[in-house]
Amino acid sequence: MALNKILLFSLTFQLVSLLLRVSSESPWITGDVTQTPMKYLELARSPEVFDSMVRIRRKIHENPELGYEEFETSKLIRSELDLIGVKYRYPVAITGVIGYIGSGEPPFVALRADMDALPIQEAVEWEHRSKIPGKMHACGHDGHVAMLLGAAKILQKHRHDLQGTVVLIFQPAEEGLRGAKKMIEEGALKNVEAIFGIHLTNRIPFGKVASRAGPMLAGAGFFEAVITGKGGHAAIPQHTIDPVVAASSIVLSLQHLVSRETDPLDSKVVTVSKVLGGNAFNVIPDSITIGGTLRAFTGFSQLQQRIKEVITKQATVHRCNASVNLTPDGKEPLPPTVNDIDLYKQYKKVVRDLLGQEAVEEAQPLMGSEDFSKFAEVIPGHFSFLGMQDETKGYASSHSPLYRVNEDVLPYGAAIHASMAVQYLKEKASKGSISGFHDEL
Repeated sequence: MALNKILLFSLTFQLVSLLLRVSSESPWITGDVTQTPMKYLELARSPEVFDSMVRIRRKIHENPELGYEEFETSKLIRSELDLIGVKYRYPVAITGVIGYIGSGEPPFVALRADMDALPIQEAVEWEHRSKIPGKMHACGHDGHVAMLLGAAKILQKHRHDLQGTVVLIFQPAEEGLRGAKKMIEEGALKNVEAIFGIHLTNRIPFGKVASRAGPMLAGAGFFEAVITGKGGHAAIPQHTIDPVVAASSIVLSLQHLVSRETDPLDSKVVTVSKVLGGNAFNVIPDSITIGGTLRAFTGFSQLQQRIKEVITKQATVHRCNASVNLTPDGKEPLPPTVNDIDLYKQYKKVVRDLLGQEAVEEAQPLMGSEDFSKFAEVIPGHFSFLGMQDETKGYASSHSPLYRVNEDVLPYGAAIHASMAVQYLKEKASKGSISGFHDEL
C-alpha cells in the first residue's frame, strides 16, 4: 500500500511538472485568455505573430496605394483573415474590410487601422522601399494594418474565450478623403458600442504610449479662394485691378483671426499654404488662387465664417471679387478627436498592466487632426499614440520622405489592441450591458 502511494505521488508530481513546463514554454496558452493579460505581449512577440506582422508590413510598404485605391492592400488583408478563419465584410467604402471575431453576439467593440499611403517619393534606401514612384507609406499606416492583423491572430486563437464580438475595421482614405465617414455610412459601426485606434509616432520613447481624456486632436478644415481683378501690363498698374495686392492683404488679414480674435488659451490655427497666379514678370494676372487650412478645438464654424468674411471683404476693399470654397475637392471638415473619459481610464489600466506603470504618458493636445474623429463622434472612442523612438537611430516625423517604422514596436501595438478588446468585452459582459443585437452580421 505504501509503495502504491509513493508511485501515485511520483506520477502526480511528474504530470504537474510537465504541465507547468509546457505552459511556460508555449506562448499559445489554453484556457480563459482573459484571465492572463500579461501574456498578450508574449503572444505578440512569438515568431508566429511577429514574423507575420513584419512580412505584412513590408509587403504593404513596397506597394503603397492612395485613398480609395487600396485594392491590393485590401486583398492582402482579406487573404490573411482567410488564413486564420476570420469572417469579414467586403467591400465597405470601396476598399475597406470589416472582420468579426468572437461570439457574434453583443457586446461589440471595434479596433481600427487605416490603410492608405501618401503622394510622397520615398527617400529611405532599404530593401523594402516603395516600388511605386511618387507614393509612400510615410505615416505608419502599413504598420497599423500589420498590428491589427497581429491582434486578429491572437484574438482568433482564443475566440471561444471572448465574451462578445471584436470588430476589425480596416479603413481606406484616412489622409484627407474622409474614409471613416464613408465607412460609417455603409454600416461599419452597426451595433458597435466603443472603438479604439492606435497611431505610431517617433515623438514618444519606444514602448510607451501617450493619450488623454477629452480633446486630443484638433478639428480640421480647408479653404480655397479665387480673387479676381483685371489683369494688364505691369508698367501701367493704374489700368488694372490688381488681385496680387488684394491676395497679399487677405493673407496678412487672415493671420489676425488668431492673433487678435482668439482667446490665447484657446488654440487655433489658420495657415495659408497655397498661392497660385501669374506666369510672367511684367503682367498683372486676372486672378490669384489661395488656399490653406484651419484647426480648432472649439468655435470651428465661427472661424470658418470669419475666414470667408475676411477674404470677401478684403477683396472688395481692393476692388476685386472673391469666391470662397470651404470644402475644396470635397474635403469636408473633421471634428476634433475627443477621447471618452471612461475608455481612457480603462486604457490606462490595461496598458499599465501590460507594459508597466511608467508606460502611459499624458498627451498634450495637438493641432493635427485624424479621421478617427468621425468614429468617435458617433460612439465612445479612444485614440492613442504608440512610441517607437529609439535614441540610437533616427526616425523622421510623419509625412516625411525619410519616415521609417521601427518594426520592433509592432508586438506592442498588437498586444494593446487585443488587450483592450478583451478587457472591454469582459467588463461589459460583467455589467450585463447587452444592446439587443438580432441581425445577421
